Amino acid sequence: MSEAAVAPEADGAVTERMVANNKIHFSKEVKQVIDKVLKTDDPMDAPDFNTVDYINQLFPNEQSLVGIDETIQKMQCEVSLIDDNIRSVVRGQTNTGQDGQVALCEAQKVISSLFSHIIDVKSRAERTEEMVKEITRDIKQLDCAKRNLTAAITTLNHLHMLVGGIDSLNKLIERRSYGEILNPLQAITEVNQHFQQFSDIEEIKNLSQSVDKIQVTLAQQITEDFKDAFSAKPAGQNQHRLGLNQLADACKVMSVLDPKVKKELLKWFIAQQLEEYMHLFHENQDIAWLDKIDKRYAWLKRHLLEFEDKYGPVFPLDWEVSERITVEFCRQTRDQLSQIMAKRSNEIDVRLLLFAINKTQAFEQLLSKRFTGVTLGATATDQARALGEPSVADAPMGVTIFHDQIGQCFKPHLDIYIRSIDRNLAELMDKFVEMSREPFKFAESKTTVYPSSGDLFVFYKKCMVQCNQLSNEQPMYDLALVFKKYLREYAAKVLEGSTPKLVPTTTGSSLGKSVSLLTRDMQNLSTAAGQVFHNFLKEGDTQRFSRDDLMRICYVLTTGEYCLETVQQLEDKLKEKVTSAYVSKIDMSEEKDVFHRIISNCIQLLIQDLEAGCEASLQAMSKVQWQHINNVGDQSAFISSICANFKQTVPTIRDTLASSRKYFTQFCHRFVAAFIPKFINVLYRCKLTLSDGSNNVLGCEQLLLDTHSLKTALLELPSVGSSVNRKAPTSYTKVVVKDMTRAEMIIKVVMTPVQPPAHFTQQVLKLLPDITIAEYQKILDMKAVKRVDQLQLIDLFKHTASAAAVSGLIETTAADEDAQCSEAPAAGAVAATEESEQSMGTAESSSITSTTTASSSTPKRAFIFSVGSFTGSADKNADGSSQTGIRKLESLLKKRFP
Repeated sequence: MSEAAVAPEADGAVTERMVANNKIHFSKEVKQVIDKVLKTDDPMDAPDFNTVDYINQLFPNEQSLVGIDETIQKMQCEVSLIDDNIRSVVRGQTNTGQDGQVALCEAQKVISSLFSHIIDVKSRAERTEEMVKEITRDIKQLDCAKRNLTAAITTLNHLHMLVGGIDSLNKLIERRSYGEILNPLQAITEVNQHFQQFSDIEEIKNLSQSVDKIQVTLAQQITEDFKDAFSAKPAGQNQHRLGLNQLADACKVMSVLDPKVKKELLKWFIAQQLEEYMHLFHENQDIAWLDKIDKRYAWLKRHLLEFEDKYGPVFPLDWEVSERITVEFCRQTRDQLSQIMAKRSNEIDVRLLLFAINKTQAFEQLLSKRFTGVTLGATATDQARALGEPSVADAPMGVTIFHDQIGQCFKPHLDIYIRSIDRNLAELMDKFVEMSREPFKFAESKTTVYPSSGDLFVFYKKCMVQCNQLSNEQPMYDLALVFKKYLREYAAKVLEGSTPKLVPTTTGSSLGKSVSLLTRDMQNLSTAAGQVFHNFLKEGDTQRFSRDDLMRICYVLTTGEYCLETVQQLEDKLKEKVTSAYVSKIDMSEEKDVFHRIISNCIQLLIQDLEAGCEASLQAMSKVQWQHINNVGDQSAFISSICANFKQTVPTIRDTLASSRKYFTQFCHRFVAAFIPKFINVLYRCKLTLSDGSNNVLGCEQLLLDTHSLKTALLELPSVGSSVNRKAPTSYTKVVVKDMTRAEMIIKVVMTPVQPPAHFTQQVLKLLPDITIAEYQKILDMKAVKRVDQLQLIDLFKHTASAAAVSGLIETTAADEDAQCSEAPAAGAVAATEESEQSMGTAESSSITSTTTASSSTPKRAFIFSVGSFTGSADKNADGSSQTGIRKLESLLKKRFP
């Protein structure tokens, strides 16, 4: 163990080792590595080996001590084996240093031998390189001489070709042998390019000038030959007129010359070919007018056939002479037509204009199939882009190549087409108005939408498609304006004009004034409708619509809905078709608002009719002697009358609006919102107290029963008379239950004895937490309380309500302090509630107030009076009380209780 303790450590293998009590202590990481390398199951190799536990394990009892000698002998053998191993390892380490020294000496000897070999190889390579340079020095000189000689010979050959070619070309030019000129000319042109680097030599410069002179001479001569060949002079007057084969060779020569020469030649030739066309269709000729525009296109077709048959082989295919003639024909035709139409614009009608446009578009499509449009890239495209117009290269997929090459001239006159559409729509609108005045056959109708609306939008679609073929720029925008105009006219003349109206004899003048206001100013439709409905309800005898009138109103509503949806689609389609510059200008929001108002007007008319059917029943309710009722039976006759009115009217409206379910739901919502407050106002006029001041309990119970029956009827209103029992919408049910429950609570308050007053006041605030002073006084009138007693009860009510308000204010303020947040939005909502109470009436204000305060733990009555605490953080005294909230409370109480 001592030898092992002083043995040298391996580098980096042991992180920590201490020798104490002849024991070697390794770190945890070293132990883990040793365990991985030397895997063993011997307990003595365990790091937590305990000698006592190991002996107790070998000899657990006295009987096991019998084999102790054998165990000792076995362990002594193991110790001896370990000592032998340690001894051999230690001895082996003593010889390791000597062996390493011997190996190092041998390696140094090998390295020295290798270095000497490398020096020898390097010296041999240097000698070899010098030898190669000596051998190849003469070869390099010979190679350079060869290159110079080859360049000199090539230059002399080129010079010989240039000198000889110039002489031969001059002779060929004199003989006009263009077929033999082509190859020498190409060769000389290339050779001349080779000598450009020697242009400072006088002789070379003169030769280059000779080549340029030959090219100029050829260009002038070929141009003259073409003019002579295609001139109108007799053949005898021109001795040098060339044949078609020579002209074909001349064109090949022209292709080698400067491109400007070819361009000038083609310009003259095309003008010469269209000279006849310019004379035939001069603006002073009858054949030049739009009614004979097809003759122009027939002339070009015939002329191209003759040209290609006679002169087609003369010009190379890559010159595209036929297409160039066609492009120039389109340009001249466009200019001519523009001038003629500008001078004779008063003679153009829509039929003639569309005839010319259709013929032109067909001709342009024919040209697009016949030609590739390759020549348009250098002519019409550049001109169009310079003018800021869309070019053929910029045209989208599906547009013909020659699109608007001629048709561009018609665009300034498309206002004639727009005016024609305007006139046609005016005639169509008159027809629709006549149709709307005829008796409508509801039984034969397969839809609840006016057929005229479908006809109108079909006509719109055809006009839009046709206009898109003509132009998708300013004319398309003008067409959209025409569409907007007649959408408003259709709404006013057809839909509003065919809407049934009640005309009481006592209010004929005021109603006529209101109706004229409706039809004249669609922008103020809702205001005018309100005046009409006010006249309906306030003046004259109660009149109602017939079943056919109700169905017609529903038809107007569904037609308005169809128009509303289709107008949105029309707007989207117009924005898709028109160019990007006009997309933001197309807006049909006003027209959609008109149809929205039409729908709202129809719903209000249906509500007014249903309310009119209940008017007599409500009047009968107010005339019942409730204080004399001595028994409680079935529902009263006026409730049965109201239910009968529902069963008679609602099914017709529901069935007709089957395709517009959302508007039927809106009709139900708006009806109960108007009818229930009216019922509560009638309820306040009912007298339920006997002459001795006591309540007639039986009368109250009968009225409570009738109110519950009406509540049930209103809940079943959406599905009344229907074979399918469809559940009413949840929002509708909530409104009916909330408002009718309020009516029931009013009756229960009336049933409560006035004495003692404190109990009565507490009961009122409990059943009607959002009641106002005006409503409280109406309840006291129902109970026939004397005026003197009413004042005392009102004072008590004020104090009780104020106490509840202050209590709610303190609780709310404490909650605000704990949460450290402001309740400004709630204050705004409550303030809005106060304004609503003044402008909308008692029933609507109570509905808004109860909705606003539904989520708070403060009583609803306290919310009414504690509005000041929700306007922001209050100014606090040292004791933490809110003086600002109290002051606002006082001012609110003064307004509430004058």
